[in-house]
Amino acid sequence: MDLRIFTEPQQGATYDTLLTVAKATEDLGFDAFFRSDHYLRMGDTDGLPGPTDAWITLAGLARETKRIRLGTLMTAATFRLPGVLAIQVAQVDQMSGGRIELGLGAGWFEEEHKAYGIPFPPEKFARLEEQLEIVTGLWATGPGETYDFHGTYYDLTDSPALPKPAQRKVPVLIGGHGATRTPRLAAQYADEFNMPFASVEDSERQFARVRAAAEKAGRKGDDLVYSNALVVCVGKDEQEIARRAAAIGREVDELRTNGLAGTPAEVVDKLGHYAEAGSQRVYLQILDLSDLDHLELISSQVQSQLP
Repeated sequence: MDLRIFTEPQQGATYDTLLTVAKATEDLGFDAFFRSDHYLRMGDTDGLPGPTDAWITLAGLARETKRIRLGTLMTAATFRLPGVLAIQVAQVDQMSGGRIELGLGAGWFEEEHKAYGIPFPPEKFARLEEQLEIVTGLWATGPGETYDFHGTYYDLTDSPALPKPAQRKVPVLIGGHGATRTPRLAAQYADEFNMPFASVEDSERQFARVRAAAEKAGRKGDDLVYSNALVVCVGKDEQEIARRAAAIGREVDELRTNGLAGTPAEVVDKLGHYAEAGSQRVYLQILDLSDLDHLELISSQVQSQLP
C-alpha cells in the first residue's frame, strides 16, 4: 500500500512550511505530497498567515523536490477555466519532470467563493464533467492538431492544445461519496478513484460501484487505482496520541473511529482492513505541519510494516 502525505494549507501555512513538509515527505520515503485547493480557513482557526495557491505552490515544489509525486485533492472546477487549468497543470508537470497528478472536483465550499469573489454556480457537477472532457481532451490532442469543444458552459475553437505535459498522461483523480454520477465520471475520466474520510464499509461499497461503472463503460475495474484519504494521528503511547490529537483540536476516540489514530500497530492493523476493502493507496491528512516527528514515526513504524 502506498502512503501519501496530504496537507490542508488553508488552515494556516506559508510556502516555506509546505516546502519543509514536502522535503520531509521525500526524505522519509513517502510516495507523494498532495495539498488541498482552498482559499478560506475552516473551523476554529485564524488561518494565518492566509491561503496559498495550490498550483503556484506545486510549481515551486516541482523545482525543489526530485522524486515524490505532487498533486491536489481536489482542485475545484469553480476556481479555474478548463483551458487555463490544462495549461497550468501541463507547465507544472514539465517543471517537475513528469511527477504531477490532478485531482479535480466540482467545488463545494460556498463561503470561500463569497470571500474572494469567485462565482459559485448552481450547476457545478455538469460544469465539472465538461472540464474533465476539455482538460483531458486538450492533453490528448496530437501535435499539429487543434481541439474544439462546444458545450453548455464552455466553448473552445481551434485550440492548439498546448503546452503538453511531460508525462504521456497526467493521472486524473476523481473522488466522492455519490452513488451514481460520481462513479460514472470516474469510470469515464479517472485514473484513480479516491474515497475521502469514509469507513472501511463505505469505502468497499463505493469502490464496488466504481468498478461496476468502469466495466459498464468498457473498462476493466482494475484499470483504476482505489484510494482513501484519512486524518492521521499516531503516537508511541497513549500520552503522545492524546498530545497530537489535542494539537489538532480533535478527540482521540473520535479519531480512532473516523481516522487513522493510535499506536503504530493499531494504525497498521486498520490500514490492513482498508486494503482488504480494496484500497491500494492512502492519503494521510496531516493537520499539524510543525510536527515533523509525526512524519518520522509514521515512516519508521507504520510505512515500514506495510506490504
